[in-house]
Amino acid sequence: MKALMCTRLGGPEDLAVEDVADPDPGPGEALVRVRVAALNFFDTLIIAGKYQVKPELPFSPGGEACGIVEALGEGAEGFAVGDRVMVHLSHGTARERIAVPVARLARVPDGVSDEVAAGLSITYGTTLHALVDRARIRPGETLVVLGASGGVGLAAVELGKLLGARVIAGASSPEKLEVARAHGADDLIDYKADNLREALRRLAPEGVDVVYDAVGGDLAEPAMRALAWKGRFLVIGFAAGEIPKFRLNVIMLKGIDVQGVHWGAFVEREPALHQKNQTQLLAWAAEGKLTVKVHGVYPLDAYAEALGILKRREASGKVILKVS
Repeated sequence: MKALMCTRLGGPEDLAVEDVADPDPGPGEALVRVRVAALNFFDTLIIAGKYQVKPELPFSPGGEACGIVEALGEGAEGFAVGDRVMVHLSHGTARERIAVPVARLARVPDGVSDEVAAGLSITYGTTLHALVDRARIRPGETLVVLGASGGVGLAAVELGKLLGARVIAGASSPEKLEVARAHGADDLIDYKADNLREALRRLAPEGVDVVYDAVGGDLAEPAMRALAWKGRFLVIGFAAGEIPKFRLNVIMLKGIDVQGVHWGAFVEREPALHQKNQTQLLAWAAEGKLTVKVHGVYPLDAYAEALGILKRREASGKVILKVS
């Protein structure tokens, strides 16, 4: 079978599509023929050895996929050959077939496309966990989303609106902000053209309730300072490359909660709640309540172009590889 392989750490140019042996499903596993795999910003970090997940070489990138169950290993229950499934892993989906524990699968309802299913699990799963399980966001609260046009950013805009929040979207260009507006953002901030802290003061003079930060860097502190009493700051990631450091006195004086969101650890530690969240996301997608915007679909051989878009932070929505 064909597989996108990382044999040495580096950039997209260091990967290659290779012929590798088909896997066999082990106990509790399903063999899934991958139709499409979704890439995320963290894939650019994993192949460079700069992410908290560090697979042994060689490995395939890709944490999400949609495909068809072709075989089941001993003791694998809950799925049947022929089921269309959503796959979520830390890495490994950018290949034609993958053996995966059935706990990492969810059955895809009719009416949800392969591309939507492939792009739903991690970004929307992370965001639903962040907004509901961590921040416990309530209808009528104000949510600020930094990096609002990327994969997790758009997920936060959509889910925030679905959960009844007022959404303020921040991004680095008018074009990216228009994407956020089209997905439900109520107010927009171009933080390349405007001062983030001053813009938030204008839009929310009483303070905001929740900040969803997948960017980090210089944007984190002004966003945190815009929080109201007992506001919640969600630490999602650091796409800007710099991990921010906060002044504890501001956190103390405002009663702020800084909440870490490590979705991978959540999946392992709270599998029942994770499965409930995945089922809810797929149901919302089937009802048309989530769009899961796709930036583009690329053939497997165009992996360098697809990963380059993510590395340069040019993506507006999900970047998908057509595998088979």
